[in-house]
Amino acid sequence: MKTLKIVAAVAVAGLALSSGSAALAVQAAPNVIVFMTDDQNVSSLEVMPNVRALLAQQGVTYTNNFVSYPLCCPSRATYLTGQYPHNHDVMWNTAPDGGYYKLRGNETLPVWMSRAGYQTAHIGKYLNGYGTQNPLEIPLGWGEWYGSIDPTTYRMWGYTLNENGVLKTYGQDNVEDPALYQTDVYRAKAVDYINRKAPGGPFFLSVATLAPHTEGGFAANNGNRNPRPAPRHKGAFGDRALPKPPSYDEVDVSDKPAHIRALPRISAMSEAQITKTYRSRLESLLAVDEAVAAIVNALQARGELANTLFIFTSDNGWLQGEHRIPSGKIHPYEESIRVPLILRGPGLTANTQRTAQVSNIDLAPTVLAAGGGTPGIVVDGHSLLPLSTTVRPLLIETGPRPDGSRWYAAVRTPRFLYVEHSTGERELYDMQLDPFQLRSRHNDPAYQEVRASLAVELHRLMACAGNC
Repeated sequence: MKTLKIVAAVAVAGLALSSGSAALAVQAAPNVIVFMTDDQNVSSLEVMPNVRALLAQQGVTYTNNFVSYPLCCPSRATYLTGQYPHNHDVMWNTAPDGGYYKLRGNETLPVWMSRAGYQTAHIGKYLNGYGTQNPLEIPLGWGEWYGSIDPTTYRMWGYTLNENGVLKTYGQDNVEDPALYQTDVYRAKAVDYINRKAPGGPFFLSVATLAPHTEGGFAANNGNRNPRPAPRHKGAFGDRALPKPPSYDEVDVSDKPAHIRALPRISAMSEAQITKTYRSRLESLLAVDEAVAAIVNALQARGELANTLFIFTSDNGWLQGEHRIPSGKIHPYEESIRVPLILRGPGLTANTQRTAQVSNIDLAPTVLAAGGGTPGIVVDGHSLLPLSTTVRPLLIETGPRPDGSRWYAAVRTPRFLYVEHSTGERELYDMQLDPFQLRSRHNDPAYQEVRASLAVELHRLMACAGNC
């Protein structure tokens, strides 16, 4: 095979700005809503007709959107700061490497939006560990606060919210009361907020559901970590077949790192559990889809829909049998790092798809650009308004961590994914020829020039700050 040229490996061209068609129109400052699900992979959007009809068909879908660290807390910290994890320093879900109390909360997106004159509110999950030291704490920048207290965040019933300094528990974990289903309560609070604030000055509303994340508490203690759907949706996908792409239960993993090679083939029992979780995850998303519709309808009723930027995304993806991984995230594979990103708002062309590589480092800059805000720190991302296309490599990182745990850093270009593991192992995938990541080319002589150039780019990104 002819040696590939470096220029094909790393596209590090600058940023290309779009014409005014993608820019926000000159008008009153728009409202901004960010709706973030938990552990949602891109493929699950197919069961969300409202998200597709009311957001995607009326706005812009980024088909190549990646998270910088495919794990809840580091990813959410990136959303709030516009920084790669090595700059915001939240490197895990729990202390000492991460968690809510590791975030430098004095300079985050809600603080910047408040400074820009926005009313701000958050509903639902925040960063892992929130409330474990002081459940009455309200993070800086949020004018209204309805944050879920850990560990009750991970219960569809029996969860506790800090509601502007007052704790309120909704139901009991072991009683599936239809009126208190977590996603529905968040939906009602979001609609109530819109009805109270619109019209009357711009607002920034953050809504974060647990769905489709697995549950803890009573459900987990009784052998069911699957996310419980709303009672009205239970069994909606009871006969849905589990997707099995070519990477499912991958036959030959000899090209993969040792921790993947050590995984057994997926047994019939394991596949049954993966299928059960898959169906429960989809069912839990039906209430999320209804919540999106309710929010859009509330905006329409208040005459604010045309002047609201609505962003729909997730904190990370989810693996369900690919590469023999029965469940999980964190890994550098596509199902884990690629997540939904849909924008609907003033000036955005309806029913448009963009293939430019973007990342969750771009969320905060995009919100700020819409609201005319200014970050109080150096951010690594770029606004998607009016940024139309970007040819840049993106960093995916999970370490290093002080405890010496296995970690990796990776660079994703439009064509390649190159991974360096702390164990010294490497992976290199040609996504154009091998979209399911079945054959790592890290030892292929034809790709050695590509690998060398990608390694240089990776190490640049690992040290970058504001010039990423």
